Amino acid sequence: MNGVHDMGGMHGMGPIAPERDEPVFHHEWERRAFAISVAAGFLGAWNIDMSRYAREQMPPAEYLATSYYEHWLFGLERLLLERGLVAPAELKARLQGRRTSAAPAAREPLRVLRASDVGRVLLKGGPARRPDDVPPRFKPGDAVRARTINPLGHTRLPRYARGRRGVVDRDHGVFVFPDTNGVGQGESPQHCYSVRFAARELWGPEASARDSVYIDLWDDHLEPA
Repeated sequence: MNGVHDMGGMHGMGPIAPERDEPVFHHEWERRAFAISVAAGFLGAWNIDMSRYAREQMPPAEYLATSYYEHWLFGLERLLLERGLVAPAELKARLQGRRTSAAPAAREPLRVLRASDVGRVLLKGGPARRPDDVPPRFKPGDAVRARTINPLGHTRLPRYARGRRGVVDRDHGVFVFPDTNGVGQGESPQHCYSVRFAARELWGPEASARDSVYIDLWDDHLEPA
């Protein structure tokens, strides 16, 4: 979707000021937000692309005024309510510091992430690669163009690359397609490529002729140039 989260190539966001010796978490609540999100994701009620899409639906003004883990909490709350894992009355009461007897509708048992398994689960993470039995549409060296699309759902094709010409640098293999996986339309496994775009193709003649940007894109993001 064309949301405020797709900030690549945008101006006016201020300088990037890396924090020296930055801690993993700045506040204890961030550590808890991360832990709760991982544990809830392990339940199996949604996938990682759905969780990204949920965060992307945060209202633009709120998104820009909040921090990284506040985005995570927004997405988690949305998913828990949509999947019926938390009742609206229960969530409202908790936010007000009250307990309630409200409970979501009963459903099939879900997976539980035990403390002893956290390390193994985190180490197991990574891209959702699939067997390479799907034929590729492109090969390294092919000239391609990123499709001009404006989907309402989740997409990994950034706005600044749409309609731009590039060259396939390498084929990573077959992976789950985030654009369909994030909106519940199936995994649609297909090849993912590293595509090289000249900086001047993306940013115009004032960009450096020496620079390039590499973007990981899937078959359905591309068309022959």
